[in-house]
Amino acid sequence: MKEILNSLFEHKSLDKQTAKEILMNLTQGKYNASQVAAFLTVYLMRSITVQELEGFREAMLELCVPVDLKDFDVIDLCGTGGDGKNTFNISTLASFVTAGAGQNVAKHGNSSVSSICGSSNVMAHFGCVFTNDGDLLKKMVEKAGICFLHAPLFHPAMKNVAPIRKELGVKTFFNMLGPMVNPAFPNKQMVGVYSLDLARLYGYLYQNINKKFMIIHSLDGYDEVSLTSPFKAIDENGERIIDPEEAGFTRVMPGELFGGDTVEKAARIFIDVLENRGTRAQKEAVIANAAMAIRCGKGVSMDDAVGMARESLESGKALAAFEKLIEFKA
Repeated sequence: MKEILNSLFEHKSLDKQTAKEILMNLTQGKYNASQVAAFLTVYLMRSITVQELEGFREAMLELCVPVDLKDFDVIDLCGTGGDGKNTFNISTLASFVTAGAGQNVAKHGNSSVSSICGSSNVMAHFGCVFTNDGDLLKKMVEKAGICFLHAPLFHPAMKNVAPIRKELGVKTFFNMLGPMVNPAFPNKQMVGVYSLDLARLYGYLYQNINKKFMIIHSLDGYDEVSLTSPFKAIDENGERIIDPEEAGFTRVMPGELFGGDTVEKAARIFIDVLENRGTRAQKEAVIANAAMAIRCGKGVSMDDAVGMARESLESGKALAAFEKLIEFKA
């Protein structure tokens, strides 16, 4: 590892195979904590390359516990996190809205590293069953249209890295990897990223994978459609910048998306939105993100996707999907 670190400190990059081998070794506990921390922080100081990201992704998928949901045509809605905005759980809520609109979802999520309440934190608060039992997950999708894949259950090799990430408390390249390593290997993916550079990297990588994708980045730094600014949308057909008004929304202020300073407050916002009692800004942000996922998953127009998302939330279909999922017991 000493030679690798010295090379990286000299601004050299890793080829795909080397990156894969390093991550394999890292997750299998072959480096000490100080070496791992040093390796993780390199990518806070310089951009990751496509080759490095591909190598890291391959290692994570090779080491994961897979789940077969191919019969359900699932989509994943997953943000990288790490944008430092401390928004409420927009992508998780959008996942239930998407499921309520008839597009099955396999939501990949984790506990928070750098914010108050990650998707796993809020789902655990409501008593969601975390499982890697394939049969149970299939039943969840059949009944609720959605299942939740708690990342640590599917990426056991990460147990050697998780404590170091938590102690660092800042985003690392594992934030970048999260949306890329869903153990259900979905053929459809909507992912929010925290920078334009990462959006382009994702675009390059996904173009080489047989997958329908939608990459989202709000130009003021959010890893989702925040409606606080125009956002960039990249899919297999190209990329464009969309203004909130163009998509039928009005802009919101950053403070209106605040996620609360405790898990309990985040959960209160979560259930208020699902019960259609959230603020206008909260509701519109969730609908906007779900619409982009529905557009990706079902191939409909933007107007139709927004209409389907709005109907799912306002009719209670999104809430019903949530309630059906929470009913499951281990």
